[in-house]
Amino acid sequence: MDTNLLEVFGKFNSEERCRELLETLRFPAGPCCIRCGSVRVSRLIKRHQFQCLDCHYQFTPMAGTVFHDSHLPLWKWFLAVYLMCDSKKGISACQLGRMLKVSYKTAWYLCHRIREAMKCDESEKLKGIVEADETFVGGRFDKRRKRETHEKPCVVGVIQRGGPVRAQKIPSRGARAIAAFLKESVEPGARLMTDDYAGYKKVGKDYQHKTAKHSALQYVEGLTHTNTIENFWSLFKRGVVGSFHKVSEKHLDRYIGEFVYRFNGRKEDNLFYDTLKNMVNEKALPFEKLTKTA
Repeated sequence: MDTNLLEVFGKFNSEERCRELLETLRFPAGPCCIRCGSVRVSRLIKRHQFQCLDCHYQFTPMAGTVFHDSHLPLWKWFLAVYLMCDSKKGISACQLGRMLKVSYKTAWYLCHRIREAMKCDESEKLKGIVEADETFVGGRFDKRRKRETHEKPCVVGVIQRGGPVRAQKIPSRGARAIAAFLKESVEPGARLMTDDYAGYKKVGKDYQHKTAKHSALQYVEGLTHTNTIENFWSLFKRGVVGSFHKVSEKHLDRYIGEFVYRFNGRKEDNLFYDTLKNMVNEKALPFEKLTKTA
């Protein structure tokens, strides 16, 4: 990401400049009514709003987006977006709160709304050489009994060598859950590399399946290895342990999505602007919905 923190603060140190960028990102062809779609709109300069001349609806570029109903200055939003895009192992709500001089609750809500917009285009399946692996995240360890006090959530991931990564939480480590994710993410006939876990055996018949026999301490044999996806898991877990310390299973998918998005966009020059564009095109995430119990 070519953009740096000083550049972001220099360009977007006022509400007016931030609004101008968000307006451009949301309405690249010019303002239009977000209710009826009419292009006949007038600008209410003093109120920083638009009014539709057909349905008379008044709106701002932030209405109905991730920014909706926020009382936080836009320049703080922009700094938070940059920090989350640039922090390889993530940034905690506590750290962000200290840097932006806001409460922990505000910073936590801010982070999750930004994560909500950190979504990759997963319409195209992975192809070529694809590595797959599963891991467990979280859980509490009972030192006296020397075992986990409850089952850790399982996460499965696939990565195309030299390409993107996909990952998500699955109900269990069972073969059926793994197979469903692989069929959704990997193109049939791809060269699939996994370890020798039995859960990959059946679904592996749909691919050119090769296994690294970890149980026999065999980790690399020619092109057969899972080092790339394991490197991603290492990055994700270092972020969980070092930055967040603990993540709840309820929000685990959103944290995984953040790391996947940042990893896939690590070579993108405009990741900061792309994230802002996603935010003005993503629906609002009310605090009540975010904290709602199942």
